[in-house]
Amino acid sequence: MKKDIHPDNYRMVVFRDISTDEGFLGKSCVQTKDTITWEDGKEYPLVKLEISSFSHPFFTGKMKFVDTAGRIDKFNKKFAKFAK
Repeated sequence: MKKDIHPDNYRMVVFRDISTDEGFLGKSCVQTKDTITWEDGKEYPLVKLEISSFSHPFFTGKMKFVDTAGRIDKFNKKFAKFAK
């Protein structure tokens, strides 16, 4: 393995799917401001995900509409004048 190519802050991080409230523990060097106490009683940095294998239709077999950014409302407001 090559030396000095990996980040120094590679650590255990909890990834939580905000649509299903499920989480998993993995390694990452992502910067985060939030922390969470995991099932083992230790505190880890928290990364909030909009979609993961817990909520993605490919893995769940169910179609689920996710619009957290309000993109449809923004589109409808922008083009409402053309609908008439």
